Amino acid sequence: MRISHWGRFIGGGVRAVAAGALLAGAVSVVAPQTASAAPVCPGAGQAPVLVGRVPGAALEGVAVDGGGRLYTTDLLSGRVFRLDAPGAPAVPVATVPDGGAGALAWASDGSLLVGYGADARVFLGDILRPGAIAKLNTATNVLTPFVSGLSAANGLDVAADGTAYATNDFGTQIGRVFPDGRVEPHWATLPSANGAVLGADDRYLYVSRTFVNPGVSRIPLANPGAPESILDLSGLDNFAAPDGLALDSQGRPVVPANVRGEIWRLDSPGQYCVLASGLPTSSMVVYGQGSGGFSAGRLFRIGFDGAIYEIPGGFDG
Repeated sequence: MRISHWGRFIGGGVRAVAAGALLAGAVSVVAPQTASAAPVCPGAGQAPVLVGRVPGAALEGVAVDGGGRLYTTDLLSGRVFRLDAPGAPAVPVATVPDGGAGALAWASDGSLLVGYGADARVFLGDILRPGAIAKLNTATNVLTPFVSGLSAANGLDVAADGTAYATNDFGTQIGRVFPDGRVEPHWATLPSANGAVLGADDRYLYVSRTFVNPGVSRIPLANPGAPESILDLSGLDNFAAPDGLALDSQGRPVVPANVRGEIWRLDSPGQYCVLASGLPTSSMVVYGQGSGGFSAGRLFRIGFDGAIYEIPGGFDG
C-alpha cells in the first residue's frame, strides 16, 4: 500500500495523514551518513525497457519462479496475474478473497504466499489486524487461505526455515508467521516498514521505510528490538517514498523511490546511486530466476501504472 495508490482515493495529502497516524520511533544506527542527491551507478543510466503491462491495474507485489515466470498482484481488483515471459500477456490466475492483494513470496513448500487485506483498514492495521496470507498452488492455480491477524502484508519474505515476515507501511507492527500457521503479529516494531527481504544468511530482514523517517533499515532476526538504519533520507529525497526492495547477489539493497521515479542501489551505509530514472509510481523491484523468461540476473520493476519494466543497469550476473 503506497502513496501513489492512496492518492487516487484521498488526494495528495496522504503523506501527512499517514505520518500523523503513525508513531514516530527511534532506530539504532549502523554508521549511515545523511543521504543527498545520488550519482548514476557505474554502467547504469540506460532507458528502462517495457516488458509487460496489466491494463488498469495498480501492481503491488511481485515474485518470479524458477522457470522465469513472473507473478504480480493488482491492489485494485485483488487479482494475481502470471506473465510467462517478457512481452507475454498477463493472465489472471487467482483472486484473493478479501480484496487488496499485496505482497508475494515463495513458501518453503513451493507454494506462492499472497498477502491481502491491503485496503483502508491498514491505517488502523495495528489495532484491527486485517492482514492475511493465502497460499497459491501455481500448478493448479488453487488459492487457499493460510493465516490472518496481521497488521498487513505489504512486504513479505520467507526464511529458509519457512518462517514468514510481513510489514505494514501505514502501521508500526511487523508480523512473524510460523510454517504451522501460528501468527505473532508484533514480532518487531518499526514505523512505516514497507518492502521486506531477507539477507542470504537470514541474519537480517531488510525493510524500506516509506512515510516515517524515510530510508532503509535492517532488523536482526536474533534481536528484532534493535533495528539498524542503513539509509536516512533528507532534503527532497525525504519525500521520495522508498518502496518494495530487493537484494542483489552482493547483498546490496535495490530500492524504488516511488515519488522520485528512480531506482536506487545502496552500495554502503548512507551511500546510494541511481540505476534508472523516469519511473514514477514504482512499487517494487525483483530479480529474475532461471534461464528463460524473466531470467536470473535481470532486474524488473512493477508499478501502480500497471507496467513492468526491465532495468538494464541493474543486471546482476
